[in-house]
Amino acid sequence: MLAARSQTLSNLKYLRSISCLARSFATSSSSPHHTSTPKPHQPNPTKSPDFRFTFRHYFSSNPTSSSPKQSLPLTRDGNYDEATSSNLLVCPGCGIHMQESDPKHPGFFTKPSQKDPRTYRLHAHLEPVAQESEFSDSLKKGLVIEPKSHDSDAVFAELKKPLVCVRCHSLRNYGKVKDPTVENLLPDFDFDHTIGRKLGSATGTRSVVLLVVDAADFDGSFPKKVARLVSTTIEEHSAAWKQGKSGNVPRVLLVVTKIDLLPSSLSPTRFEHWVRQRAREGGSNKITSVHLVSSVKDWGLKNLVDDVVALAGSRGNVWAIGAQNAGKSTLINSIGKHVGGKITHLTEAPVPGTTLGIVRVEGVLPSQAKLFDTPGLLHPNQITTRLTREEQKLVHISKELKPRTYRIKAGHSVHIAGLMRLDVEELSVDSIYVTVWASLYLPLHMGKKDNASTMVEEHFGRQLQPPIGEKRVKELGEWVRKEFHVCGNSWDSSSMDISASGLGWFALGLKGEARLCVWTYDGLEVILRNSLIPYRSQNFEVAGFTVSKIVSKADRASNKSLRQSEKGKKKLSNLKESAPDELASLTSEAASPSS
Repeated sequence: MLAARSQTLSNLKYLRSISCLARSFATSSSSPHHTSTPKPHQPNPTKSPDFRFTFRHYFSSNPTSSSPKQSLPLTRDGNYDEATSSNLLVCPGCGIHMQESDPKHPGFFTKPSQKDPRTYRLHAHLEPVAQESEFSDSLKKGLVIEPKSHDSDAVFAELKKPLVCVRCHSLRNYGKVKDPTVENLLPDFDFDHTIGRKLGSATGTRSVVLLVVDAADFDGSFPKKVARLVSTTIEEHSAAWKQGKSGNVPRVLLVVTKIDLLPSSLSPTRFEHWVRQRAREGGSNKITSVHLVSSVKDWGLKNLVDDVVALAGSRGNVWAIGAQNAGKSTLINSIGKHVGGKITHLTEAPVPGTTLGIVRVEGVLPSQAKLFDTPGLLHPNQITTRLTREEQKLVHISKELKPRTYRIKAGHSVHIAGLMRLDVEELSVDSIYVTVWASLYLPLHMGKKDNASTMVEEHFGRQLQPPIGEKRVKELGEWVRKEFHVCGNSWDSSSMDISASGLGWFALGLKGEARLCVWTYDGLEVILRNSLIPYRSQNFEVAGFTVSKIVSKADRASNKSLRQSEKGKKKLSNLKESAPDELASLTSEAASPSS
């Protein structure tokens, strides 16, 4: 007992595991089924079990030859097909097929240890003896400390957490993918083979398509290919249905998420009219209804749920389809909480491509209707597909957009970080209002166009990030030019936008004509459209480098802590320097004879 009190908790756990192992071995040795095992006082090295093999079997991380690795289905079909997925374990967070044999393959997971709800966390309030510095005052006085009562519902809820793959566990707890190289083994998501053929089938259950689009990146996240496919299917099946033939006509709901990121002054009626216009230009001309929602603030969820339930009926299939990081999984989780408190377990993270396979979400829709979350569609024209995780965090819009407005003349340019530049070539008027709508973590720069060519060499990857680092500038691709001719009829509001997929846009306000040029990386989609937000800031930005208030506060806090640490180090060094002098003076005083 005294020896155990001097050990730490980790050592006690190790000793306990060894004792349990030895006890289990002794029990198996004394079993009547093992009649050929010799007694302890009659050693027989040829028949006695090898302890080295036993310890190697329990503690070695190398798999034995008796348990070969299972074949891993590298697919993104998930569990949408009940006939083929009944024998496969699918991660409820991302939809990937789970396996426990190879951590270097997708879908790896580890089984948690079994816990008894009656004793789980029963002694969580106790401290190991080795970690106590001294006896507490309450123990010296003879007081009895009652352990805090644990909520049984909370304990059961924690024990009922779903088993997910290590990738989802890392995203949920640490906000990043544990091993990004594992995802490179997965094939591309084949939309046509899985969902496309179901939507194009003239028979089967009714299909309801939720086209999920990001409000802050509408054109960059709008699934044009899916919109054209569904519109064509609706036209063909509607004609067949009118002729008395079988025609399964899909219903399309355009769901615009993250509207809480747009300024609150934006009119919902004007925004919906703008959304319908952009959707028609993107190929979706057969929309049943448009829903503007916020999964974070529960805006518009009730009307969306009522519409989905009415259209799906008792046996319909509802497919949530959209680009990567458009907010599909967050939307479905919010719908689950909104409908009778149903809790779904889809993984949410500000990382493109969080969902890997099709996930069938149970218990959200009534009767036998089914709701499916699908992998995000890859749009290679978005800038986020080329950025690293750290760069994506800077570009990702997580707070309400704020305008940053410049009033500039011809011959000047505006940079959005090291990703995009607008040059004002010619103007029919004296000046133009340029408002930047992008992540507040992105720095801006306004200056003369003649000096813009040197910005890439001197400031990209440094003051203008992303890209982070000078090497990343060349990795992102070639810097190319695109020309636009715009005109406006008002100084009070923006008339046109020049938008870059996955990044943001320039809103242009002028009463006249202008010739503008946009510089960005080759392959990035840049379009001219009607203005989304016509308002601009009343306070103009100045020339030079500009950062947001968020970054300024963070920099001030960082600099303050740095100054305090440097001040502490300087004070400590001064004490160390003065210590030898004080010691020498004390020594000399002690050595001098007393008078």
